[in-house]
Amino acid sequence: MSKQLEGKVAVVTGGTTGIGLAAAKAFASEGAVVYITGRRKPELDAAVAAIGPNAIGVQADSTKLADLDRLYAEVGERHGHLDVLYANAGGGTMAALGELTEQHVDETFERNVKGVIFTVQKALPLLDKAISGASVILAGSTTSSMGTANFSIYSATKAAVRNLARSWILDLKGRAIRINTLSPGPIHTPGLVELAGPDPANQQGLLDYLTSQLPIGRIGQPEDIAKAAVYLASDASSFVTGIELFVDGGMVQA
Repeated sequence: MSKQLEGKVAVVTGGTTGIGLAAAKAFASEGAVVYITGRRKPELDAAVAAIGPNAIGVQADSTKLADLDRLYAEVGERHGHLDVLYANAGGGTMAALGELTEQHVDETFERNVKGVIFTVQKALPLLDKAISGASVILAGSTTSSMGTANFSIYSATKAAVRNLARSWILDLKGRAIRINTLSPGPIHTPGLVELAGPDPANQQGLLDYLTSQLPIGRIGQPEDIAKAAVYLASDASSFVTGIELFVDGGMVQA
């Protein structure tokens, strides 16, 4: 039985932990050669080892255009095309309206909006050479569709990402490049629990609270998102573009 991504070349930015690492593992298990990026080399090397022989690590920061140029130069030299791009790198911290600083706003938009814009823009020449059409997956969030206390700036960046997908499919009309947004709900990742600070009791309290808000009755796991990413990356979604796919345990749907 053939694998869903056999022969494809994929890039996952921010692929050293959490959702990015789970997606990279899933892509590799489905037959893709997977490039992952990360800012810290020890974590990058560990992730490559965890993914296996189909993984290639490139130390890069998605907010730095020179790093993106270096990433895609390596992909181009080795493979000459790119079939799947998961623009996953990003993140944010919590701050109430009265606590916001210029640095907080700038850093969050740089990571989640500027980084995504140029991650996709600079990949276009390789995506145009994809063997059977390319798939771009943007990292969204349920926070773009609901109010979240102390998380307004992060939420605003994810709303921006959602509109980028809607607009870019028009910019790329006729170029066989699909762009979709994958929006997780609460997922048990290091990034999520760290929002509660270093105290394990506070971290568990956050997980328990979020679980209580989910109709499905459990917190999500990175593998839940990875399965959806494989669908969007594969030819099974060849007529799907511009959507927002919620994988949220019903959080926004109820």
